Amino acid sequence: MDRIALVTGGAGGLGFSAAHHLAADGVKVVLTDLDLGAASAAVARLPATGHIAMALDVANEAAVIAAFAKIEGSLGPIAVLAHFAGTQGGPGPSHGVYIADMSADSWRTVFEVNTFGTFLCVREMIRHRRRLPATDSRIITVSSLAGQMGGYLAGAGYAASKAAVIGFTKNAAREVAPLGITVNTIAPGAIETPMYRQAAGLAVTDVVPAANVKNIPMGRIGLPDEVGALAGFLASPAASYITGQVIAANGGSYM
Repeated sequence: MDRIALVTGGAGGLGFSAAHHLAADGVKVVLTDLDLGAASAAVARLPATGHIAMALDVANEAAVIAAFAKIEGSLGPIAVLAHFAGTQGGPGPSHGVYIADMSADSWRTVFEVNTFGTFLCVREMIRHRRRLPATDSRIITVSSLAGQMGGYLAGAGYAASKAAVIGFTKNAAREVAPLGITVNTIAPGAIETPMYRQAAGLAVTDVVPAANVKNIPMGRIGLPDEVGALAGFLASPAASYITGQVIAANGGSYM
């Protein structure tokens, strides 16, 4: 039987890289995104065949429940949940949005996707694995350097939502350890993605300023593949004794 992975936010830079590594390791990937067209285009770029694209709003409880039921009913148990769906909020640089200037709606939107969406997807994964275990079950969530340091480039709402993911991940890891499921969170720092460029106020063609890397000991921003490779390892049988951890990919920005 194929090992099945559900990758949310899979059309984005980090989610796609994670999906690519999983597919290269022989895992059948169900790649979801808000935009079905983007998800389908991403699936077409994955190695091997048999992968599936789905539209999914991770902040919609009914949609998440239905997605898990559909996948499990047609393909079998999901062994890996790699939850990469997330948002920084509205368009434009987010580092200039101070707490006093934030609207309640923008705060609520970020938490709906980043925190509530994480809860919904992890909850459904646990519910299904309680009913039917899967070999080498893995849950991977995504936090951020912003959630560890407070703010960074992304503003208070994003930082707070990603800090919440850390606490939630640790709690989930304790709960499901008796089921043999590992739960870890990846905390990326500055990674070359559209989301990073949005937070930094950079256009697609802009060269990353030296000031943006001066506090990174490695002297550069990271690549999506460096996060995807980490997700691939955490999803592998070799990572069976790693759980409840915040695993950073930040070039030494936060030690």
